[in-house]
Amino acid sequence: ICAMVSYALMNLVMTSTPLAVVGCGFSKNNAADVVSAHVLAMFVPSFFTGHLITRFGAEKIMATGLVILAGAAAVALAGTELTNFFGALILLGIGWNFGFIGATTMLAGAHAPEERGRVQGMNDMIVFGCVTVASLASGGLMNCSGGSPVEGWNAVNMAMAPFLMLAGGALIWLVMRSRKSAA
Repeated sequence: ICAMVSYALMNLVMTSTPLAVVGCGFSKNNAADVVSAHVLAMFVPSFFTGHLITRFGAEKIMATGLVILAGAAAVALAGTELTNFFGALILLGIGWNFGFIGATTMLAGAHAPEERGRVQGMNDMIVFGCVTVASLASGGLMNCSGGSPVEGWNAVNMAMAPFLMLAGGALIWLVMRSRKSAA
């Protein structure tokens, strides 16, 4: 669930970002710079995410990713200045990295080697199905929420909340279940 939510929410927000940036009066170059910073924030942490997972565990890294994704929404909802867009999208990239890599690491470790290919394939199909829906929803939220780019951007970012709660709840349940089994 954390992999699906992390990837889908990242895509939901990233897809609408250029529309929101330009709609709020900034240039297309500004929009491109925001998305470029976001892409760097998605992948640069990969140099150390694996080490963090080894040290702290996949569950803690996923939880951190979900909190960072919530922080991205909070920064985005705090205003529509260029610094808000940069801050929100950088946090979105880092949150995606921790949430998605933590979840896929956990998935790979939960299955026997002969099962991993099928399980990973099924997971990818579900994740990218959710990403497709998020892309479509992004445009709908931007255009059907009152007409102004600010209202659309706010709707996109508020839409993250229920999914973050779902993923957080699932992660808490998983951790509690694991602790019961270990006891």
